[in-house]
Amino acid sequence: MSLAVTPPPKTVSSVADHRHLPFFEQSMDLVPLPHQRSSTNSRTHLSPTLGELLKRVEDAQNDNLSPPHRALDLSNVSPPPSSYPFLLSFNNLTYKVRVRGKISLSSCFPSRHDVALNPQQNDLVVETEAETKLNGTKTLLNDISGEARDGEIMAVLGASGSGKSTLIDALADRISKESLKGIVTLNGQVLESSLLKVISAYVMQDDLLFPMLTVEETLMFSAEFRLPRSLSKSKKKARVQALIDQLGLRSAAKTVIGDEGHRGVSGGERRRVSIGIDIIHDPIVLFLDEPTSGLDSTSAYMVVKVLQRIAQSGSIVIMSVHQPSYRILGLLDRLIFLSHGQTVYSGPPASLPLFFAEFGHPIPENENRTEFALDLIRELEQNPGGTKGLVEFNKSWQSKNKPNTSYNSNKSLNGPNVSLKDAISASISRGKLVSGAPNNSNILTSPSESVPTFANPFWIEMAVIAKRSLLNSRRMPELFGIRLGAVLVTGIILATIFWHLDNSPKGVQERLGFFAFAMSTTFYTCAEAIPVFLQERYIFMRETAYNAYRRSSYVLAQSIISIPSIVFLSFAFAATTFWAVGLAGGTSGFFFYFFIIVASFWAGSSFVTFLSGIVSHVMLGFTVVVAILAYFVLFSGFFITRDRIPLYWIWFHYLSLVKYPYEGVLQNEFDATPPTCFVRGIQMFDSTPLGAVPASLKIQLLKSMSNTLGTNITSSTCVVTGADILKQYGITQLGKWGCLWVTVAWGFFFRFLFYLTLLFGSKNKRT
Repeated sequence: MSLAVTPPPKTVSSVADHRHLPFFEQSMDLVPLPHQRSSTNSRTHLSPTLGELLKRVEDAQNDNLSPPHRALDLSNVSPPPSSYPFLLSFNNLTYKVRVRGKISLSSCFPSRHDVALNPQQNDLVVETEAETKLNGTKTLLNDISGEARDGEIMAVLGASGSGKSTLIDALADRISKESLKGIVTLNGQVLESSLLKVISAYVMQDDLLFPMLTVEETLMFSAEFRLPRSLSKSKKKARVQALIDQLGLRSAAKTVIGDEGHRGVSGGERRRVSIGIDIIHDPIVLFLDEPTSGLDSTSAYMVVKVLQRIAQSGSIVIMSVHQPSYRILGLLDRLIFLSHGQTVYSGPPASLPLFFAEFGHPIPENENRTEFALDLIRELEQNPGGTKGLVEFNKSWQSKNKPNTSYNSNKSLNGPNVSLKDAISASISRGKLVSGAPNNSNILTSPSESVPTFANPFWIEMAVIAKRSLLNSRRMPELFGIRLGAVLVTGIILATIFWHLDNSPKGVQERLGFFAFAMSTTFYTCAEAIPVFLQERYIFMRETAYNAYRRSSYVLAQSIISIPSIVFLSFAFAATTFWAVGLAGGTSGFFFYFFIIVASFWAGSSFVTFLSGIVSHVMLGFTVVVAILAYFVLFSGFFITRDRIPLYWIWFHYLSLVKYPYEGVLQNEFDATPPTCFVRGIQMFDSTPLGAVPASLKIQLLKSMSNTLGTNITSSTCVVTGADILKQYGITQLGKWGCLWVTVAWGFFFRFLFYLTLLFGSKNKRT
């Protein structure tokens, strides 16, 4: 077939620039648009998927040198395989939660999990006695059934607490199987969690984005996560550019997302970016929780218009919405109204007037249908009988008006029976679900084998995560600058206070104080790592919930990229203090001192990172870190030696992170070769009441002691060496290199615990 793209004022010489048009305009120029859909959504044509569009754009880009007015010849291009329809059915969904009282603790202090599911969850509202059953449970979903088709937008409506977000979570497999009753199927087959994660996407109500990345960079990182490495870099970039046009973000492509402290894109643009990062791989099913919340009417309409284009490309779009405007209502294909977890209406918007007219409450001619319905539902909820009558009427009305279009073993919506495997295969061949199509010619044996769990191997995920983190750090250099300044200021203060310590009994005590403070400082300066993951927590949970990357890749990448800054900070601190204080060991002593500081920063950073995976608030995190580090210093051996610690606390001594670097630097200082003498002759009296007597009397005392002991002790005789000091303080169990390796091992141990925290603590499921 030959398809000309040369309307009168245009020539094909501008085809190369055609990629800059919005997605829907490209669709109008290149392929016929679907006919206007009726209430039954006649599907004679489908809009092209992003993959199909990209193929045409690429062909057009390669045509730059074509003669003017040459038509784009597609006669040799075989038409794409016919699209098999998808039908998502849900039957008898019921979900109950336990309620311990009128106000549950979780309503006052939401858990990390609840916030990750939906930071503004409205379904778990304060319970009244009338709504609570005698057995202490509340029903959030009560026997909900319905279906959603590809090419359509299904909207879930209702007041706050009606169950909108809970229904979206139930369909998106964000409620544990043990708690959710009912069944969710796609093309008649029960959906496995592993498969649903790959073929679907979930857009949360809050826009969880990195503020210092531009719109284009945000979408590009999402493409690198979700698109396979078999897709070239140029094709990924072209896909991002096409998506930017589809989302209407061309003018904001180079603008940073922004936050409270940095000016960025508008609220509507931010919401479209949030949608874009989840549809970069062109999913088959798209869930959205309140995508229009907080937006003005124009921005909300543009967001839903984007969702309509996504649906027309062959996706199932299911969204919750609080109160759509008249224009938005015209874009929706199917509505479900909920009241206290029960369905009060299910069907197309066009049937609303007939439904409420038969119920005895006709909708006035000039009134918004959804506003009228929601107002009527609220009014009924305040009556003693509630919405029970409307629920029963809906059941009878659905039975009377239900069309014979259900998906069963013999018939699909618009054609012969199609298995889920064949439907997914056909969608992949059309360019959808790019993350699952490293090779479009693959022969698929089962739905679960249709697509890989992750689009890329772990080393590519690590590289992308590291690149994004480094870019964020480079955009906010003040964060590292403040930490470096704190380390340098601390080092300079220590260097000037402990300037060139002498080898005297007082010098020994001053060295002990210097090492205790220096080693504890390295751990306290690591507390800045707490807000780092806390700020990324919900972004991480959103991305890993649908297999953008592995949790292990995140932990390894974050560990590796932290090493350069740790090394730099350690060298700055070591160079500032080692020679200024006059520490022993020369060059080899300096390098061990540097290594032990690196190990301390590593262990401290790992420990704080692990705690950030447990606590949910920055201030709580700082409180916990400061308290635990104080205990580590207390049991390190500086304030009380090991042999003086009570047996019931000795275990904390060996768990103290400060103990091992502290003992390591003491051995590096006092176990030098040749041995250093720290107490000579009359200096042994300096720390006693005899220290104030004249030197002549001290010499006479030494002579008396020599006669008694049978050993000649003069004023220059070495009495205490560095080895004696180590024995005095009980530092005899591990050598200095052993202390170094134990400190390094602590760092790896806490990184592993951090991984376990992410693995078991971020399931994104309600219980």
